[in-house]
Amino acid sequence: MARVFVYGTLKKGQPNYKHMINTAKGLAKFQGRGHTVEKYPLVIAGKYNIPYMLNIPGTGHHVAGEIYSVDEQMLQFLDEFEGCPDMYQRTLMRIQVVEWEGKGSAGEARAAADGVLECFVYSTATYPPEWVGLPYYDSYDSSGKHGLTYVLRESR
Repeated sequence: MARVFVYGTLKKGQPNYKHMINTAKGLAKFQGRGHTVEKYPLVIAGKYNIPYMLNIPGTGHHVAGEIYSVDEQMLQFLDEFEGCPDMYQRTLMRIQVVEWEGKGSAGEARAAADGVLECFVYSTATYPPEWVGLPYYDSYDSSGKHGLTYVLRESR
């Protein structure tokens, strides 16, 4: 099992969460909530209003999201879904645990108790330079005050 941190449309209550609970795509078990240890710019960009975490450590906010344990099948689905490695790149990032529900190995419990876990995150280093000038968010909600409604793939 691998740990994945999701900050956008795959979170509970967001438009693509359905994929996280679709066992035909693999297993994803919610473990808890957290935020990035380092600051990153989280922007909403493109004609489909997609959330992107730009891989610019030290800029932006501590981005909030959810931590999942996923099996290899789900990890492969997420790589494909996220257009990895062209649109997003899957990298390890340190995540500060805020709330932990996970049950797992003693080592995992210790890591959560210490407050920091290493998780895979889909961020991007391949973005148009003008995205750096977009507003930065610390948390994503597809129906947030930003007014930038996410366009589902099936509606594109």
